[in-house]
Amino acid sequence: MAGRAAPAPGALLCALLCAAAAAAAGGGPEDNPEDNPSPGAFGHVYRGSVNISSERVYAFAYRSEPGQVDAVRVYVNSSSENLQYPVLFVVRQQKGVLSWQVPLIFRGLYQRTYNYQEVSRTLCPSEPTPETSPSEQIIFVDVASMAPFNIAYELLVTRLENFQLETNKAFNFTASPSQPQYFLYKFPQDVDSVIINVVSDAAYPCSVVSVQDIVCPVYDLDHNVEFNGVYQSMTKQAAITVQRKDFPGEQFFVVFVIKPEDYACGGSVPSSIHGNVNRTWNLQRTKNLRVTIVPSIKKSVYVQAMFFSFLSFLSFYLGSVVVAFVHYIRLQRKASAGRLSPEHGSGMMTSSHPISASTPEGSSYGAIDESSSSGARQLSSPERRAPAGSDTDSSVEEESDFDTMPEIESDKNIIRTKVFLYLSDLSRKDRRIVSKKYKIYFWNIITIAVFYALPVIQLVITYQTVVNVTGNQDICYYNFLCAHPLGVLSAFNNILSNVGHMMLGFLFLLIVLRRDILHRRAMEMKDIYTLDYGIPKHFGLFYAMGIALMMEGVLSACYHVCPNYSNFQFDTSFMYMIAGLCMLKLYQTRHPDINASAYSAYASFAVVISLAVLGVVFGKNDMWFWVIFSLIHILGSLALSTQIYYMGRFKIGECYMGIFRRAVMVLYTDCIQQCSRPMYMDRMVLLIVGNLVNWSFAIFGLVYRPRDFASYILGIFICNLLLYLAFYIIMKLRSSEKLLPIPMFCIVATAVVWAAALYFFFQTLSSWEETPAESREKNRPCILLGFFDDHDVWHFLSAAALFFSFLVLLTLDDDLDTVRRDKIPVF
Repeated sequence: MAGRAAPAPGALLCALLCAAAAAAAGGGPEDNPEDNPSPGAFGHVYRGSVNISSERVYAFAYRSEPGQVDAVRVYVNSSSENLQYPVLFVVRQQKGVLSWQVPLIFRGLYQRTYNYQEVSRTLCPSEPTPETSPSEQIIFVDVASMAPFNIAYELLVTRLENFQLETNKAFNFTASPSQPQYFLYKFPQDVDSVIINVVSDAAYPCSVVSVQDIVCPVYDLDHNVEFNGVYQSMTKQAAITVQRKDFPGEQFFVVFVIKPEDYACGGSVPSSIHGNVNRTWNLQRTKNLRVTIVPSIKKSVYVQAMFFSFLSFLSFYLGSVVVAFVHYIRLQRKASAGRLSPEHGSGMMTSSHPISASTPEGSSYGAIDESSSSGARQLSSPERRAPAGSDTDSSVEEESDFDTMPEIESDKNIIRTKVFLYLSDLSRKDRRIVSKKYKIYFWNIITIAVFYALPVIQLVITYQTVVNVTGNQDICYYNFLCAHPLGVLSAFNNILSNVGHMMLGFLFLLIVLRRDILHRRAMEMKDIYTLDYGIPKHFGLFYAMGIALMMEGVLSACYHVCPNYSNFQFDTSFMYMIAGLCMLKLYQTRHPDINASAYSAYASFAVVISLAVLGVVFGKNDMWFWVIFSLIHILGSLALSTQIYYMGRFKIGECYMGIFRRAVMVLYTDCIQQCSRPMYMDRMVLLIVGNLVNWSFAIFGLVYRPRDFASYILGIFICNLLLYLAFYIIMKLRSSEKLLPIPMFCIVATAVVWAAALYFFFQTLSSWEETPAESREKNRPCILLGFFDDHDVWHFLSAAALFFSFLVLLTLDDDLDTVRRDKIPVF
């Protein structure tokens, strides 16, 4: 037991110590010959001095009981601060040697040195022997110096009583850079993994927690603690999950090291260390720690979490089947009772429409139908008898942003600059050409997803391999209090929670496919409501949105394999695309002929992602980057506003500055010179509010320069999307249009689920904007099934919120299916 002498040794050991004592009988400890060790007693302080011609050797003997792990701690002190002649201490055990010098020197940043006169080290404990009888152990402590003069020292050797940590029992202790601590833990029989929780009331001094195998020597100093095992830096909190399978001996050491400087934990570095301040510095670097080892979850919890994840989102599939079945029953009832007449008193036959009745065969001019032909002509023309599925097989119709006849170009310039536009004015192109144009969105995003995801997967696998091989858990910013490993993955729960994005993205694709099939059948049957009524149905963007939602789940899972500053762009890339595609789809609804092509849209997304990468590299402190980005942001907002305001009908000229001259002239003429009412008031209000929001973002970024540049850009996208959606719904209600029960339910569900999701999103559990040690201060335990944390709940809810958001866009204008297109306003 520590603090009292060991039991009487055996005969051989007793004879050895008696001989050493007899040799020393002629004088004090200072006159002992080098070859005759002095018998030492545990818990007794030995004082002496050494020089180049005199060294001291102490022998400490103790008895080790069968199955018992004995740990011995050696404390030494020397008042000398002479770095040229340090006191050397060498401890010899049965299977190892441990040595150090006093003053003990630690090196910090920029080769700073810190000297410590007090050093305390725990010796590598003897392994339990299979013998049934007690065994005798002996430890030799050699004290020497090359100094030509005497240097005083103190020596204290004790046996540790509380060396083995117990499950669910907190243990308090103190450590410093020159007095590290480590303890032993053995897995109980029924425990396969444990979580080591370490807390401290003070953030500094910075410390390191390491888990090492039962191997001597134990690496317990600042310069070597990273050589073996798994380790984390720590301020106030640290947590390491340890699995039984990683330690064949079913036991390990928990090592605690205090660093000589705090820069690794985000603290400041002292400007200088001078003179006799070393002892004071040593006292300042003492840290009180409390360690608790608790069992981690069992394998059954993994199974429950997987079932919960999949069944939760399979319920969406069940709900969709129920809604589809109810819709099918209603269609059957309508079919048996006869279709209702269109709204506004319009006739059943589109040939009665005055514009379409006089349109020449094959021309798109003046047509109400999105396929640029009247209903009567579709019944008689051989071109229109081809099934809708033949759109993608047509080699005659080529995609083009331009019409081939000069009259059509003139017609666009006239029609699209009218004060009041209707959907029939902007759905004049051949339906097959437009549909084919929007399907390019779907095929392009699949190509982009493959080429983007494969390198990402390879990179995060490399990150995870580096973490597993080096043991450096400062590489990845997990919530270590709720990080459940599985196989080579360190935080399987953060990956599993992204299954919702993939499952709901696939479900949305199925819903869109069903609508697409029903639409194709209606087109084949020449259904009048499909041909000339409602919003023109183009599903290419919806398919692209479904793929984007699935890829967001894949890339979010990749990011959470090893979340850090460099990987965060993977988690946000497809969020940019989702926000952009939603805005494009919302705009396409009332502007099917003039929406952006897939190539220009994805090129714009590529520019945004490139800016995000540049922001990761240069966005931290470089003012020039924020100036350039803010200018691009403001000029881009003005250019896009002009494009939207004039429906794309203006001449840019030889240089792109013409667009800005046009905008300035309109502002000067309408707002300054004549103070007249803008020609397109609704659009002007939207664009003014939108520009104010975007300019505010640009000014905010220029002033505050947020470190999380990827989230900053995502915030810009989301705010613009919400602004446009709110404008669209307000204008829809102003136009006396209705919201049917399903879109109304989706809007309410979207708002509620997004509110809940954002609540959990802002429960910050880690932050790669700070050091790993500071990030761990934000770690929290699991809140759902003992397996998922707040961020996992955010994954679940955000997947559902995105799904409902997509359904809002899909069903928002279902009330217009019985309204003629020349009665549907454009806004």
